[in-house]
Amino acid sequence: MPFCLGAVTLVISAATGCAPMKEVQPAATPALPQHFAAPADSTSIADRTYKELLSDPNLQQLLDSALRRNWDVLAALQRVEQANANYLQTRGALRPRVQGVAAAGVDKFGDYTMNGVGNYDLNKSPNISADQKVPAPFMPDFFVGVRSSWEIDIWGRLRNLKEAALLRVLQSQRGVQWLRTQLVAEVSGRYYELLALDSQREILRKNIQLQQEALQVVEAQKEGGRATELAVQQFKAQLLRTQALDAGVKQQVVAIENEINLLCGRTPQSILRGNSLMVQQVPASLKAGLPSAMLLRRPDIQQAELELRALEADLLAARKAFLPALTLTPYIGFNAFTAARLLDPTSLAAGALAGLSAPIFNRAAIKGDYNRVAAARTEALLQYQKTATTAFTEVVTSISEISNLEQQFTIKQQETQVLESAVGTAKDLYLSGYATYLEVITAQRNVVEAELELATTKRNQFLAVVNLYRALGGGWN
Repeated sequence: MPFCLGAVTLVISAATGCAPMKEVQPAATPALPQHFAAPADSTSIADRTYKELLSDPNLQQLLDSALRRNWDVLAALQRVEQANANYLQTRGALRPRVQGVAAAGVDKFGDYTMNGVGNYDLNKSPNISADQKVPAPFMPDFFVGVRSSWEIDIWGRLRNLKEAALLRVLQSQRGVQWLRTQLVAEVSGRYYELLALDSQREILRKNIQLQQEALQVVEAQKEGGRATELAVQQFKAQLLRTQALDAGVKQQVVAIENEINLLCGRTPQSILRGNSLMVQQVPASLKAGLPSAMLLRRPDIQQAELELRALEADLLAARKAFLPALTLTPYIGFNAFTAARLLDPTSLAAGALAGLSAPIFNRAAIKGDYNRVAAARTEALLQYQKTATTAFTEVVTSISEISNLEQQFTIKQQETQVLESAVGTAKDLYLSGYATYLEVITAQRNVVEAELELATTKRNQFLAVVNLYRALGGGWN
């Protein structure tokens, strides 16, 4: 069976595109301290799962629902799929592109062209049979077979692009982990805000009842001539103010519940709550561990590092774009100028073209792409430095906040106890004629404010724990 192999053509354009590019070196990454606070301890609350740290079963159910159904997390998972698809695409670029081809065409050659003269002369030759004569003036061309194109990655440019795509797959996965970390912190924070609002409503309802009783006493005293209408109005105004505060807190409860439902990917509904915030205990043994462990654990830092590494691979690929590229384009199939002979074994043809090319006049476009990637790499390094420093700052701030809030809560408890005692004293003195109604009202108002602030401080303690847990990179495992 005859076999025709086309000539292998080597095309080399001038290799002047290989000149190296000058790269701008960014500033060195600042070193983080060896520990967050003295004495250093490798144990960290971020090593615990959120179920171990946040023991409230109602909160755990909310977190489970949010991690499964939150729309941002689901969207991030689709970005992982997109990154995987891009990786498959770049990996496929390393392999030959093979296409099955079935083509038909027709050519008319001029009388003063090589093909036109050659075909005319060929038809006059006595060495060919009648069915080998070339149709004139229109010559059909039929082809059925396989054509391929394969860039030989002699410099590793395609492998660099593949590496960058793989790193972005890992980066997108870290993005999902960071979203989960943020989600755990956000849902937990909203839940503790909800418990704090419940505590505030309990405080306000208790004081509303006490103020109603005080108003009844003053009204009775007015009827007996021992109090004035002004005193009645002042006590009534205080009661109305407290009732208005309760209505405002009630609306805040609805808003926080809806925020939690939105984070859980569901429509508005009532949120089940556990024990009162004031009886819940702040988690003990809140250790931060070491900064080096935080760098390895926190997903957003890993994400920034992977993006930096991906851009470094992109930069290598952009640099290698100045070098000559070797491309092979082989084919094999049946080729004939008559359909009747197309599938004849004698019509089998094959060929290959090897092309080595380097840029000459399009160097500006390649240089522009290189400069763009180099700038993006520098930006990524700066972002990595900022992310790492921000994470360290957040941890230190949360550690200090937890300590100060513990002290503040103790002081607020003492203040509340003193003010509660002051209310009783003011009432007794008022009934004995040694204090005015304004002193009673002031004492009652002060204790309401102190109790509300105490509930807010307790809420802030739990929020500080959640913030420390998030800052250390906990919550996604």
